[in-house]
Formats: sequence, C-alpha cells, structure tokens
Amino acid sequence: MANKIDACGLDCPQPVILTKKALEGITDGVIEVIVDNKPASENVSRLAKNSGCGVEFTETQGTYIIKIIKRRKNGEN
Repeated sequence: MANKIDACGLDCPQPVILTKKALEGITDGVIEVIVDNKPASENVSRLAKNSGCGVEFTETQGTYIIKIIKRRKNGEN
C-alpha cells in the first residue's frame, strides 16, 4: 500500500520536506505525493530522482500526482 502525502496548498519547500521525511522512513515501497502547483511537482520529482527512486508523474486539471518508487539497495537490511 502506498504512503500518501497531500501537499496541496503548501508552498515550497514544504512538499519537498514532507517527501524527504517520508523517503527516509522507508527502505522500499511507494509514496504518492499530491501537489497543486507545477514548481512543487518539479521539485518533488527532482528530489526523488536524485535519491535514486523511480518516478511516475500524472497531471489532471491542475493537480499533480507524483508516484515515487523506492527500492531497497543491495546490502541493505
């Protein structure tokens, strides 16, 4: 089951900070981040990619959904 972060209405850097904390809290899994502005979607996507995660992105009527897939690295417990 995916963790969901609803960051609609939040200005940067809040969506990025919430996403970073969520990523730090899991070794593998899916986090779904919902934002309502393009800069936040770009910043969250960039954080995920720079963290080595897979990113799936959809936009519907001004709402951006960033699905972040984090996989356990070899050697991690």
